[in-house]
Amino acid sequence: MNNRNRGKNTGDDTLFGSEKQVSKLKLAVEDMQYLLSRDYPEKAASDLVGNRYRLKTRQIQALRGMSASDVQLHNRQLKHVDISDLKEKTIYLDGFNVIILLESLLSEAYVFEGLDGCIRDLSGVHGTYKRVNQTLRAVELIASFYRKNHIQKLVWIFDQPVSNSGRIKQLVLEYAEQNRLNWEADLQFNPDKFLAESSGIIISSDAWILDHCKEWFNLIGYLISEENLSVNLIKTK
Repeated sequence: MNNRNRGKNTGDDTLFGSEKQVSKLKLAVEDMQYLLSRDYPEKAASDLVGNRYRLKTRQIQALRGMSASDVQLHNRQLKHVDISDLKEKTIYLDGFNVIILLESLLSEAYVFEGLDGCIRDLSGVHGTYKRVNQTLRAVELIASFYRKNHIQKLVWIFDQPVSNSGRIKQLVLEYAEQNRLNWEADLQFNPDKFLAESSGIIISSDAWILDHCKEWFNLIGYLISEENLSVNLIKTK
């Protein structure tokens, strides 16, 4: 057993732990939304806003995750489905996006609610996925969601190029077999494109996927309230 988790980085309490820093971030998100809605490129907008509020690198990363243009927000809202729409459906889940976010959240890392209502974190896969102490708990939470809402089938999509993607796929399939869940897991070279083009309902908080998919559901937001999870959540409003 390893002792890894996806908790806070050193310095995150300084960047996100005070009312002053959170207030600054909220103002920055407002400015960012204004600029994105007037077609400023994301990089230029975040540089401008970052300089204005003297944001550090991780604060800018959070700012980008929380921000979107008016058009993006409107379109994402139109495509968001309710929990009642999931019954007897096949759902496609953005494997690394969801599991790493849950691992971060369960490790008490800071997570951020975007203007679109999606929760995002500051970690990610950098070529290699490593299982952590919270991995199994993350899978259990997804299983609980799957059972409660009578989902017909859940298809996990993982990035084939990521090292250890085969291992996490195996873990998910073994868990499903032991618990008699109708789950599939698939490795894709371009999972974002695959999910965006899928005809099913998507679970992801990846902005590009949300902008391009047909329908999506906000699983992390649902789990936080349904399972009453304790989270270090920074909200935009």
